[in-house]
Parts: sequence; C-alpha cells; structure tokens
Amino acid sequence: MAKIAFILLCHKDPDAIIQQAEQLTAVGDYIAIHFDARAPCEAFERIQNALKGNPNVAYAKKRIKCGWGAWSLVQATLYAVEAAVDAFPRATHFYMVSGDCMTIKSAKYSKDFLDSDNCDYVESFDYFESDWIKTGMKEERLIYRHFFNERTQKRRFYWSYRAQQKLGLTREIPADIQVMIGSQWWCLRRRTIEWVLQFTRERRDVMRFFRTTWIPDETFFQTLVRHLVPETEIRNRTLTFLMFSDYGMPVTFYNDHYDLLLSQDCLFARKISPEATDLKDRLGVLYASEHDDFSISNEGRGLFKFLSGRGRIGRRFATRFWETESSLGRDRELMIVVCKKWHVAKRLLGSIKHHTNVPVIEYLFSEEGTHLPDLGGIQTTLSKRTRHRRALMRMLFDYYDTDRLLICLDPSNIDLLYDFYADRSTTKLLEIECEFTDEYLVGHAMRTGLAGEQTSEETLQQLLPTIRYDMEFEQDRMRDSNFENHMRIRQVAEDHENAQELQAFLSVSDDQANGISQTPYLFVD
Repeated sequence: MAKIAFILLCHKDPDAIIQQAEQLTAVGDYIAIHFDARAPCEAFERIQNALKGNPNVAYAKKRIKCGWGAWSLVQATLYAVEAAVDAFPRATHFYMVSGDCMTIKSAKYSKDFLDSDNCDYVESFDYFESDWIKTGMKEERLIYRHFFNERTQKRRFYWSYRAQQKLGLTREIPADIQVMIGSQWWCLRRRTIEWVLQFTRERRDVMRFFRTTWIPDETFFQTLVRHLVPETEIRNRTLTFLMFSDYGMPVTFYNDHYDLLLSQDCLFARKISPEATDLKDRLGVLYASEHDDFSISNEGRGLFKFLSGRGRIGRRFATRFWETESSLGRDRELMIVVCKKWHVAKRLLGSIKHHTNVPVIEYLFSEEGTHLPDLGGIQTTLSKRTRHRRALMRMLFDYYDTDRLLICLDPSNIDLLYDFYADRSTTKLLEIECEFTDEYLVGHAMRTGLAGEQTSEETLQQLLPTIRYDMEFEQDRMRDSNFENHMRIRQVAEDHENAQELQAFLSVSDDQANGISQTPYLFVD
C-alpha cells in the first residue's frame, strides 16, 4: 500500500501546522516541514516541541528565507524533499502541500487511488505553446536573468530587466530541456523524486538556469519530471483542487464548502481559510476514517464559473436576506393612499382604521418618525426603508399577520408606485384630490424651507405659481402612468361620489364606505 511523505512549505500559524502534521501522520504517513526562516524562531521551536515525539515528522536540513516568485521556494522544497527521502525510506509517494492545504478524502481512499495507477501527477504544459500564462511576462521569465525579487525589490527587478533588454543580454535555454509549466502542487513517486535529486547534482547548467528564472516553482519540477519520466507514466494534472479568480487570486474555501470539496476528483484542496476551523476539524477526522465511498461530481470549477458569471451580469451568488422574499406575495393586497396634504390623508386613515380592520401606516417613506414595529433594523431610517422597500412591506404584512395593508405616499414618490405596481401582489391606488389655496401654498413653502418668516410678499407671489405647477405636475404624472385600480376622491365631490370610490378601493360595504366618506373636517386645512 502507498505510504505518502508530505512535503510541507509553510511560513505562519504554527498551531495550524501542528494540527496539520498530526492529522496527516495519524494513519502512518509522513511529513517533512520547511518553515520559512523569515518567521520567528519561537514559532519554529513551538512546532518542534509539539511534534518532538512524532517519528513520522522530519524537517528540512536548512531553513531559508523564501520569496514569492523566487528560486528560494524551489530550494526550500528540495531541502524538504531531501529530508523526507533520508528520513522515510518506506515512503512510496511524495506529495507537495502548503499550510493552506487540507485533505478532502480519507487516507484509505487516497492510498487506494495512488496504488491503482503507477504514475506521477504533475501539471506540465509546454511553456511556449500553451496559454497557461494569461498575463504578464512569458518568454522574458526565461531568456533574462532575474536576480531580484519583484515583490520586495521592484525597482531593482525592473531596472535589471530593462538593462538586459537594452543591452541585448539574453540567454539560451539548455538545449536538451523542453521547459514546461503548471501548478506547483504535485505528487511524485519515490523513483521519480530520486531521479530529480540526482539530476540536480549532475546538471549544474540547468540548476544555474533555473536559479535566475522568474517564478521557477511553476517550471522546475514540471520540466524535470517531463525530462526524466516516460510520458506514459505522467498524468498531466494536479491532485490538489484549487481555483483562481479572473484576477489571478486563489479562491478561498470556508466551513460551508465541505460537501463541495468532497465531491471533487482530487485528494487535497487549496486554499482553506484560517478561520474555517470547523472545516479543518471535519477534514482531519475524514482523513483518519475508513470512508472510501465518495460521490465524485467534480462540479466545483464549473459552479464557480457559473456563479461568478452571474455577478458579471449583475446577479449575485444568492439573494440578500432582504431579497429572499422580495415579492410581497401573489395573494396579498397593498392599498396606497396618495395625497399631498398629509394631514388630510392621516385623517382618512384614522377613519378607515375606525371603520375596518385593515392595518394602516402613515407616510413611512417620508416621515422618519412614522410609528413602525421593530423589524430588525430595516425600519430605522428613511434610506433603509426606501432601499429595501419590498422587504420592508413584506415584513409588515407578516408582522400584522394580514394579506391586506394600507399605507400613505407623497405624490413625489412616483418611483415607489412603479415598483409596487411591478410586484406580483395586487396594488390599489387611492388619490385624494385637494384644493390648494394660496394660504396653504405659502404654509407649504414655509414648512419645506422654500420661504421663511422674513420672505417678502413679492417673493411669495413669485413662488406660488411655481409651487402650484409642481403639485399639478406630480398629479398629472401619476395619472398619465395609467395605474390599474386607480381610484380618486375629491374635495369638491359629494360624499356619495367619494363613497363609491372608497368602496371600490377598500372592498367594504356601503355603510362602511359612507361612514368613511363623511369623516368630519376631512379636507379642512
């Protein structure tokens, strides 16, 4: 049966490294650790002390400082590989992992999988013919010498690169080497690893070449394995499930990804969030289990592409909490009273409340102080109410346990009317047509800040036509919209005329409609 020696490169979170090492060696496998020399010595000592009694743990013979895209990552891997080869003579496979990787299958399943096919697993595509590199440098990674790290010594990196370009200081790729590229997360047989180590000792020219190649961890092992191993014994894939966003950033997995990860045709996954402690615990238990019946659907990458694609066209991974029930409900009825004179509408609502059992709410989208029940914070400000208007209304329907609800709107809120009418629910509109005297318009100008106590009579007379036109414009715009179920009561109409409109609007009896239409002082300013 296969015995796996894990090659672990890590640089932080010693507690997580300890947990990972204990989980992977609990069933008899091995692990060789290279802990970045940039990390504090205390952190490394903590790892050594915690794993001191574990014979299946080894450490790279030398700790070096690693940098992204630099040769140091390959050198650290080689140090760990050499330690594993020396310490674990029974290891049959060597599997490259990082501190962010976690197993997504049981040890039994993984070993049966490796025993079923005598091969190496490594992504290795032709460097020049493939489109593995999407953006940035390609040929320049190889034909120029890169002495500085682009991340930490950006100015020196690009100065050296441009100087070589200007002076034509290119170099030849070793003639017998076909440079390959792919993921750095490989799983190689012991024989292959021994061939690679022997190659590193014999081919100093190739080692010199890769030491000054940019991002060699994507090309070194990928190239050497193809050079040393027959093609029939190589599976051009990684056994580690990983995905990248369109921006080249690795996708991170969390606690709720457990089932998705188990269904992938891989043995490990990268990268697991440091905060996903439940996921790490469950995967650790899984590795030590005898479970070998996994349902492989392998939908992870397709699912991510589909969901992120929805975001590209304005659709999200899932509805927000306020969108989950974004429709008011097909069987519900929202009745809207629209009136510019708020006091008139409020008197009418008071009368409706007296004569019926329909819940009524005043100008909730215009007055901050409108009385509303506690709905979890969505009702606290006008901006929240307006932004999440459908969710708010649905929650109000639920709160009052009713299928009929009545609210007031100002005629200026025409967008809210359009939105509510677009819903699947039944929407009714009752317009209250009032007469606007000059005295009322002056008072309106005072209340809205258009005029003050010191505003001259002449200025007021200039303002009044504009204010009156503005109110008429709102009224005309509403009527031109041709809303269905649009009723109207008027200040100048007879009570029985208004009663007919109220009866149709409220679906009440003649007596109830007449009682509401005869509300005392309804239109009084």
